Amino acid sequence: MRKVLLVVFSLSFACSSPKSDQETFSEQQRESFFEKEQNQSEQSKDELPQLEKTLIDQGLVDIEKVIPGIKVELKYSTTDNFFGKDVYGDHVRCYLQPIVAEMLGKAQASLQKEYPNLTLLVYDGVRPLSVQQILWDSLDKPDSIKPLYVSDPKIGGLHNFGVAVDLTIFDTESGKPLDMGTTYDYFGYPAYPDRELQMLAEGKITRTHVANREILRKVMKGAGFTGIGSEWWHFNAFSRKEAGEKFQLIK
Repeated sequence: MRKVLLVVFSLSFACSSPKSDQETFSEQQRESFFEKEQNQSEQSKDELPQLEKTLIDQGLVDIEKVIPGIKVELKYSTTDNFFGKDVYGDHVRCYLQPIVAEMLGKAQASLQKEYPNLTLLVYDGVRPLSVQQILWDSLDKPDSIKPLYVSDPKIGGLHNFGVAVDLTIFDTESGKPLDMGTTYDYFGYPAYPDRELQMLAEGKITRTHVANREILRKVMKGAGFTGIGSEWWHFNAFSRKEAGEKFQLIK
């Protein structure tokens, strides 16, 4: 199946028209991308955590192996998250569908082309349904409002298909992420892109915060992602309908 996917992607690239300045992956970079992805599938998986073996078997790729310079800090493998506990355990690497990883690679290349000192820092990628169930069960909210915070594992959300990513921008010169006005997993209006004008007027965020978010939005949207109105850090590669047609839920 993975070899078939690689052939399909290679054909699609060969038939595509010349890329714009926003699409900064060269043909050589694309070939390198898929060569690395194929090498990952062929390497010994004996030392990998069982969850990661399962993700590779389901066709997902480790983004750090195929996207130069990208950083990963899975927040759900730490206690620095909305739930205050580690739910990923020894799973500390970020996996995505291959086509989504390629889109993210374009965003990374675009960012570093304009700002060489900046790089993407990923907080979450694929989220298996088994982990989604843990989050759902751990959330101390009535079931009727839980979907406002996490997707119902009975239905599945875009993280569960491996087509959504949570991320920020890291400044390699300062050694820390850009200030976006709130932390990751902050649930309130200051984190809402849809409420930025209101939050500016109320002094809850600053123009610098918005400018930093705009850098992130520009490179992600330029690579084909869409954001959501309530989380500055969350971006989707496909709609829920498209994801259901193209991919299987990751268990």
